[in-house]
Amino acid sequence: MEQINSFDEWLGALEEEGTLLLFVKTDNCSVCEGLLPQVAPLEEEYAFPFYLANAAQVPELAGQLSLFTAPVVLLFKEGREFARFARFVPMAELKQRMDELELAGGQYE
Repeated sequence: MEQINSFDEWLGALEEEGTLLLFVKTDNCSVCEGLLPQVAPLEEEYAFPFYLANAAQVPELAGQLSLFTAPVVLLFKEGREFARFARFVPMAELKQRMDELELAGGQYE
């Protein structure tokens, strides 16, 4: 997972990749720390990139994406939000949406 450290970095990644997963965590979040090790290994199974951001360090990102809790897992296709999972993320449902995203087509590098 590539780290996003600023809102400008996020905008660049979204423009460059278009299709991606964004995992947003915050400081002192036990749910975040428990979910991240479940989501991170999935990057090897999918052709699109995964990004990680800390809402406490990049508050503009949280504001612009209307994130009110953590963790949040966002899927983007062609630069637009495709799916959102917040707080408690059912892994089976996340994988299903990721499969849909990958099957929806598009060029991946």
